[in-house]
Amino acid sequence: MSNPISERLAELGISLPDAPAPAANYIPFVQTGNLLFVSGQVPMIDGKIEVTGKVGGDVSIEQAQAQARICAINILAQANAATGGDLSRIKRIVKLGGFVACTDDFTSQPEVINGASNLMAEVFGEAGQHARFAVGTNALPRGVVVEVDAVIELHS
Repeated sequence: MSNPISERLAELGISLPDAPAPAANYIPFVQTGNLLFVSGQVPMIDGKIEVTGKVGGDVSIEQAQAQARICAINILAQANAATGGDLSRIKRIVKLGGFVACTDDFTSQPEVINGASNLMAEVFGEAGQHARFAVGTNALPRGVVVEVDAVIELHS
């Protein structure tokens, strides 16, 4: 049986990593009813963080957008684990929350989090359009530039 979401990821050249393990005392996702809440994901690849710092300082908007895209891929990896490998169970991306480590005068947080939002739209089309917040902060765990969480609606 074909899975249109997996096929779309392949078309985009994206292979999902194993779902990253939690870094502290929490679980990576919780399902209640048909809603899946995915804990904040950082831009970790193969257990490593490649970019640290602050946007508006030593990290460019483009670098931060790429990091937000990695967060979105990790969200999908968690969703893949939560659905037993069946991403076709995703009905829509309901909401993303984005945190950006940035300098005090940086105000383009929405543009940074577009890196995650754009990926969801590329993968899910209209069902990837979502509510969102994008805020700046002085620091994020492990010095990462971006952290993104998600609320995802699953088919019943």
